[in-house]
Amino acid sequence: MTRIAYVDGAYLPFDEAGVHIEDRGYQFADGVYEVFALIDGHMLDVDAHLKRLDLSLEKISLVSPVSRPALLVILNETIRANNIKNGLVYMQITRGRAARNHAYPKTLHPVLSVTVRPMNETYRDHVAQSGIKVISLDDQRWKRCDIKSISLLPNVMAKQVAVEAGAQEAWMIDEAGLVTEGSSTTAWIVDAAGKLRTRPLANDILDGITRQMLFKLVDELKLELDETPFTIDEAYASKEAFSTASSLIVMPVVDIDGHKIGDGTPGPVTTKLLQSYKISNS
Repeated sequence: MTRIAYVDGAYLPFDEAGVHIEDRGYQFADGVYEVFALIDGHMLDVDAHLKRLDLSLEKISLVSPVSRPALLVILNETIRANNIKNGLVYMQITRGRAARNHAYPKTLHPVLSVTVRPMNETYRDHVAQSGIKVISLDDQRWKRCDIKSISLLPNVMAKQVAVEAGAQEAWMIDEAGLVTEGSSTTAWIVDAAGKLRTRPLANDILDGITRQMLFKLVDELKLELDETPFTIDEAYASKEAFSTASSLIVMPVVDIDGHKIGDGTPGPVTTKLLQSYKISNS
């Protein structure tokens, strides 16, 4: 079946979908995006994603070209057109087309695009059962990581370094020696004292949707949560570590920079959080 993409008001064959050469998203990464997990034909955590989208748009003074009800229709129609039950839904809004200039006119027409692709369920299960390897790198990103910007070059470079090192993710370290987040994930540990740790929200990290959802499960599971940044040495010495993202939900981390985490297998807290998240969305 031919894949279908939505671009600026039209549903098009995937290979024919495109934007103008002077779209500011293409030339300046002037736009924001969201990625929804698609399970059994339904997008997960839709309200949370759309709330974060609204915040990102507001922070860069950009207005969606469609209302929320219309956006939901477009998202669901693109899913239906692609006949995909389990996968990822990607959407982005750019500021639109204008002659190349850093400053932009106030009258631009923002461009919405949506694509859907299948998820490798076998790989998702493998990650949950076997865990991933992580390396640490200096954080070289800009100071507004709370905005889900399509400007991801430092993240791309960090991920590539990780892959070339035989790892699946890079955790980034700030100037104080503290872990900020992964190149495309939120970083967590269960520290030596048994506390669940992750960095508190500020401009230097993204408010991850899976992060938000896990916070709601902490009380139910009677876990002690501590929003205190941790060093990479604390991560090496942790009982468990994991990364979270909408794509693979909870990814056990079994190795960081060659240091085995715990016994080198997914830990009980990590496994319990993943199972509880799945149950809450079933």
